[in-house]
Amino acid sequence: MELKTIDVALLSKMFTNGALKLEAKKEWINELNVFPVPDGDTGTNMTMTALSAAKEVDALENPDFKSLAKAISSGSLRGARGNSGVILSQIFRGFAKVIGKESKITVPVFSRAFQKAVETAYKAVMKPKEGTILTVARSAADKAAELEEETDDFIYFLDEIIKEAEHTLSRTPDMLPVLKQAGVVDSGGQGLVVFLQGAFDAMTGKEIAYTLKPESASSVMKITKETEAEIKFGYCTEFIIVLDKPLPEDGERKYKAFLESIGDSIVVVADDEIVKTHVHTNDPGLAIQEALKHGSLSKIKIDNMREEHQERLIKDAEKLAAQQKAETEMVSAEHKEMGFISVSAGDGLGEIFRGLGVDAVIEGGQTMNPSTEDILNAVEKIPADHVFVLPNNKNIILAANQAAELCKEKKVHVIPTKTIPQGITALVNFIAEQSAEENETRMKEEIGSVKTGQVTYAVRDTVIDDKEIRQDDYMGIGDKTILSVGEKLDEVVLEMTDAMVDEESAIISIYYGQDVEQASADEIAKRIAEKYPDLDVDIRYGGQPIYYYLISVE
Repeated sequence: MELKTIDVALLSKMFTNGALKLEAKKEWINELNVFPVPDGDTGTNMTMTALSAAKEVDALENPDFKSLAKAISSGSLRGARGNSGVILSQIFRGFAKVIGKESKITVPVFSRAFQKAVETAYKAVMKPKEGTILTVARSAADKAAELEEETDDFIYFLDEIIKEAEHTLSRTPDMLPVLKQAGVVDSGGQGLVVFLQGAFDAMTGKEIAYTLKPESASSVMKITKETEAEIKFGYCTEFIIVLDKPLPEDGERKYKAFLESIGDSIVVVADDEIVKTHVHTNDPGLAIQEALKHGSLSKIKIDNMREEHQERLIKDAEKLAAQQKAETEMVSAEHKEMGFISVSAGDGLGEIFRGLGVDAVIEGGQTMNPSTEDILNAVEKIPADHVFVLPNNKNIILAANQAAELCKEKKVHVIPTKTIPQGITALVNFIAEQSAEENETRMKEEIGSVKTGQVTYAVRDTVIDDKEIRQDDYMGIGDKTILSVGEKLDEVVLEMTDAMVDEESAIISIYYGQDVEQASADEIAKRIAEKYPDLDVDIRYGGQPIYYYLISVE
């Protein structure tokens, strides 16, 4: 089988199929996270970026290459989320610039489009690193340039390009030591390979049987009801068995078989001393009774998933109502010179930012990076000539910059805040009487004085910076590396804080998350204040998910 040209219908299928293959593999890509934290989102960000463009492609009627190119470029630019998503959107944008001028795609045209894609993506990143999605894309483009001299058959051409991309991907741990230490390949590079594989499948007739449809309120309601029905087993049950004696292989098999008879989503990890157990069941007591036959239990955790689902729906509805109210107030507000947008997750943090004068708080952060369009829409609703955007997360800065480039009617100032405390410091240093440019310069300078530590838990065993980390350990993550690891939350918090405080420090700010009781947070603050009596210690409720504590030192 040979294929000498690609028409607009086939290229549309290839693009859509690449996006759908990404969606099918997104959770696997998410798990290729260097840090073993519960917020890997590369696969999600790349998928939502590609699907945003794919939906525009799917909506086209009788497209030509010009309209197809516009749909790919516009859809991906506006839907871009996270650094990986923004880079992917720039790859698509560069590719679209070339194909939009063609009437048919040949191997040389495809090769030129690939070169432009890589060139555009590299320009979008201020300090490109080798061993990332950019390296994988460049190696594929170089291979395309080499092959266009050898063949005019697309099947052979794209197959060889993908093989080269896969080979380069396998070498990314040798280019970035942090990948090698974590035992993973680059997640963004893996996402690009998956997209290319999906495009190749469509080219050779292996399409994913799925139709892209825009979501409506009724479809969301339907999904909600279906999700309720799909919760077959209502209790997420976890515990550790401290074994009386080692569990033989046959005993482990029988234990797993019993759990399978009462539930699903079963994970059993055993060694000579303990057995970690996770099961979704309607009768946690049966799982506990069976486990007690093998030893004593510790770290028992039982969550009602149906209740959690209902609570989440209620909270989402409350957030939506508050957001709509805030938007209405913004529209009716008087026009002003300068306005502010902040990104954060957690009702407490949202209130803190609003109290500091922020006009719009975009709900987001780790695991839920807002898109370029989310930021752009918020900018357009604020009645101000100059709008400052505080991303408060290193994975949102590129999307914010992209929104600033797309906005034509206002001047958007992106303050590259990488953490929540940096965003708060930027706002505290704003002076209304000075110009937007003067404020931008000072805010950028001041955020450099803030050290941030974030405490969460590990989702897998690994070694990073010579620190041995086990699944479920608590981790204190600093601006550049992991500062503390341990089994006790308070000890990890204190050790992390110690690593950030120096002779120049004056203020310690503590923001506790939604999974922390106020009494526990107050005790932590008291211990820190006792250790550093010359420093001001302030504690506030943040309500952030995933991270138990955010702590800044200035």
